[in-house]
Amino acid sequence: MIFYPEERTALFIDGANLYATARALDMEIDYKSLRAHFSQQGRLIRAFYYTAILEDQEYSPLRPLIDWLDYNGFTLVTKPVKEFTDEHGRRKIKGNMDIEIAVDMLNISEALDHVILFSGDGDFRRLLEAVQRRGVRATVVSSNSTQPSMIADELRRQADQFVDLEDLRGIIGRKGGGPRRADAPAPFDAGFEEQLESA
Repeated sequence: MIFYPEERTALFIDGANLYATARALDMEIDYKSLRAHFSQQGRLIRAFYYTAILEDQEYSPLRPLIDWLDYNGFTLVTKPVKEFTDEHGRRKIKGNMDIEIAVDMLNISEALDHVILFSGDGDFRRLLEAVQRRGVRATVVSSNSTQPSMIADELRRQADQFVDLEDLRGIIGRKGGGPRRADAPAPFDAGFEEQLESA
């Protein structure tokens, strides 16, 4: 990874996409280490985390993680999940955060030198192109080590640099099911993020 100490940076974490990528790698993200690592690479201005949540449930499996992130230096961007029934009568949920990520990245790009996007979604290619035209460098963190690849080819080509999440395992990852540090966020039910990713 190429970072410059004086660069103003921001993280844009597509929660569902990062979760799916980490799961495909059998990796659990240590968000405290993630934020600390990228804070050391430059001047971290913001660390955004995006996820949709089920509001009608008494307890959301994402709540412990969301609360931990909110109290530990991340800017949380959430919205309610939309539920619908498909043509086969199956209940589906949709919680796409692409617009929120795009609006925030464009709005803050004038105050940044470098954006780091945690997503492999090819829909972000034009967004990266737009911020690059403003003189902002763009790094994408996803994975090409999975089968199938979690990074869209067009997004990888657009980025100034691509970082495989697998290469960050020793820095920001904990082995799934391994011991957790006392200050780490509690694990949460995987099912909801999986449903969001597939919607």
